[in-house]
Amino acid sequence: MVFSALISAGTWATANAQQSVESQDNVIKVTSPRLERDLYETPAAVSVTNAPDIQEGQQRLQLDESLDTVPGLFFQNRYNFAQNLRLSTRGFGARAPFGIRGIRIQVDGIPYTLPDGQSQIDAVDLDSAQRIEVIRGPSSVQYGNASGGVIDITTARGDEMPPGARLRQDVGSNDYYKTTFQANGSEGATSGIATASWLNYNGYRDQSQVEKGLFNGRVSHGWGAGQRLTATFNALHTPKAEDPAGLTASQVEQDRRQATANAERLDAGQDVDQQTLGLLYETAEMGTGDLAVSTFFTHRDFAQQLPFPGPSRIAYDRQFYGVSTDYQQGSEVAGLPLTWVVGVDLHRQVDERRRYSVSFNGDVTGQTQDETQNGTTAAVFAQGDLALTERLNVSLGTRFDRLRLSVDDHRISDGDGDDSGSRTYREFSGFAGVSYRLAPRQQFYATVGTAFEAPTFTEFANPDGSGGFNPDIEPQQALNREVGIRGSLGQGVRYDLALFSIRVDDEILPYEINNRTFYENAGRTERNGVELGLKWDISYTWRVTSAVTLADYTLKDFTDEQGNDADGNRLPGLPQEQWVTEVEWRGDGQRFAALEWQYVGDLYAENSNQTRVSDYWLLGIRAGDSVRVGSQKFSVYGGIRNLLDEDYFSNIRINANADRPIEDRGYYEPAPGRTFYAGLEWAF
Repeated sequence: MVFSALISAGTWATANAQQSVESQDNVIKVTSPRLERDLYETPAAVSVTNAPDIQEGQQRLQLDESLDTVPGLFFQNRYNFAQNLRLSTRGFGARAPFGIRGIRIQVDGIPYTLPDGQSQIDAVDLDSAQRIEVIRGPSSVQYGNASGGVIDITTARGDEMPPGARLRQDVGSNDYYKTTFQANGSEGATSGIATASWLNYNGYRDQSQVEKGLFNGRVSHGWGAGQRLTATFNALHTPKAEDPAGLTASQVEQDRRQATANAERLDAGQDVDQQTLGLLYETAEMGTGDLAVSTFFTHRDFAQQLPFPGPSRIAYDRQFYGVSTDYQQGSEVAGLPLTWVVGVDLHRQVDERRRYSVSFNGDVTGQTQDETQNGTTAAVFAQGDLALTERLNVSLGTRFDRLRLSVDDHRISDGDGDDSGSRTYREFSGFAGVSYRLAPRQQFYATVGTAFEAPTFTEFANPDGSGGFNPDIEPQQALNREVGIRGSLGQGVRYDLALFSIRVDDEILPYEINNRTFYENAGRTERNGVELGLKWDISYTWRVTSAVTLADYTLKDFTDEQGNDADGNRLPGLPQEQWVTEVEWRGDGQRFAALEWQYVGDLYAENSNQTRVSDYWLLGIRAGDSVRVGSQKFSVYGGIRNLLDEDYFSNIRINANADRPIEDRGYYEPAPGRTFYAGLEWAF
């Protein structure tokens, strides 16, 4: 019904169009596929979100605020800062019990996805984000391992904003306080910007407090014709991020706001310090093409107490560094225009990991892990677009990855056995697509491509207790087929429609035994769906944005961890239907108001599909206004989330406590009811 209604709305707009707005559209360039193109020449499901939609009237805490109107994305866990936001696209990333797996994240060209496929986004600074590009389909040709989708974030340079400074103060429900200061400026060919914020939030549930400081700075210098060097420094300091853990159904009924007894007794949570330095050199003077070379170094110091006794205290010291280079050029083949890019990625991850056993009262009773984990990836890739006619382009791409994951166990002398080992993967990825320009702002495309996703170090854990690498788990392999059409219609209507069919062999799925999460290869999964995005600029005053996702994610040839036949079951943790719509009003000056409603369909909590989690509707509003006093500007804004006070769950811990009876499994993380926030910004 929802899908049909939106199609009908688009048809009505087309039939009643009085004039074309194609000439008024700005040309949108996208770079996340690593071959810079006009959006309407890109054979992929790519969405672009710019600064106003990222920041205006938002709390700027998590990516879902900025990207919830992008079709195909599903977010969970925005309120548990110890486990972090979970993100999935077309089923990739859904298996992560915390954080992000299977989706490539990068900020200002710096990878936030490790060679082993894990991603942390707690250091992403949305206060300085200028642009977010999203590739919604498998993209191993561009980025290799764990590229079921791509989130490419670009923060502002100092010369991209009017010079000055801004001070913001936010307050809200559940003792929410956030202070942000930003300053930028330019001097000749050199520009700089710095953003610092501090968050203090007690949270909706018990044992949910977070304290978090974030700094993001960029300095850029240009010279010659098209040469630029940009340095980026990012620092994260999270001294406290508590974890209330998942509740059983009876605990939810008793008190939605409670934490588990173990979470409170053990003071479950994490503390993190991370620093990242990146350098990007760009030049348009390398022969007849463009060269980009980037290098980065990240240090992360991490400690976490999980919400159960036993081997549940984790710590690691991480170094992650690497270099990437892209060279793009336009040339000709048989008199036909060819645009191509070649590149190399070399990345290395070194984790010094420790794990400790903890008693019921929180005392450390011994060390159970002391090892060095090394992940190294070396890759080469090439892509090209050949223009057969002015309207028809053919795209081809290939990539070779060599990924080596190794563990050096430092506790052999303790008599616990040798957990050392290594696995090496050599993977080829391929892509082929066609793009046909129906009109200057109308495009049809079709693609087929492969992708792979290796188990992470965490997912290599051996469930039989023998240590070392689990010999029974292998990378999952995906074959993606997609057709899409996007464009601009009359009366300010823009649309983006994609149909996809993905087959994944050896799907990696989680399950829990004695509160420990382990992983196994499912037989395979089938993922079929349709994604529709609409934007309608009714007038300068009114705009409607809507996104619909209808998908079927199915397990095939799979027996779950309890021996049940799960063939034909739905992939856990994913709804089949999502619908988000935002209606925005703009008045004089910078006055605005927005109403958003969201529908999320039902989903299942485990592979066996025994526990159905109900669907829900959410309604939210936000508004703001600004006034100028001389050269200064004051802005006030605020919003209400979950306006109807709906009882729903912000996260489902997939396959949690699989060795317990269903009624004793802690699947549920309740979300807040109706909450308020407000902020004041002073720009000077």
